[in-house]
Amino acid sequence: MDAQFWDDMYRGADQLMSGNPNGVLVTEITDLAPGRALDIGCGEGADAIWLARRGWQVTALDISRAALDRAAAAAPDLSDRVVWTRADLAVTPPPAAAFDLVSAQYFPLLRRPGHTALRGLLDAVAPGGTLLFVGHDLADVPARMENGVVPGDYYQPGEVAGLLGHDWTVLVDETRPRTASAPPGTHHTNDTVLRARRLR
Repeated sequence: MDAQFWDDMYRGADQLMSGNPNGVLVTEITDLAPGRALDIGCGEGADAIWLARRGWQVTALDISRAALDRAAAAAPDLSDRVVWTRADLAVTPPPAAAFDLVSAQYFPLLRRPGHTALRGLLDAVAPGGTLLFVGHDLADVPARMENGVVPGDYYQPGEVAGLLGHDWTVLVDETRPRTASAPPGTHHTNDTVLRARRLR
């Protein structure tokens, strides 16, 4: 699933997502004081826009230029609060210790030996900051998708929780029912949720 894959997906529809922020983000982050947020795999920008309108300074990252252009066009009034950034986490890690919130909502991060890309994501959380890593429950998805993607090849929130060291406190590590309807053509009924705080 490279940049071309995602560009083609976004260009193939006028709107791919609902335009609403992800329910887990709203539930888990509402009580946090605004600061600097990194929205990984921001897509059409609903989460980044929601955060920015609540006072966060957001770096919204995606591999797809088509998605980023659409997201920026949806909220031109937030150009001073959101930086739309094209990047591939597998190649370029985000700045270390730079964000009070790192949010990865259903982000397909391929598992690799040494966990280099995942470590870069975790390192981006500043001391005292929050990691929110959310996925679809693998019980809701086929072992192999029609496009050949194997969901089990990608990091799952519970697995990420097991890789956190003593510098972290895990606040939530659970499977819960979705708060919104599943995307069209899918049968996602449950989310897997990791919320953790970096101590230092």
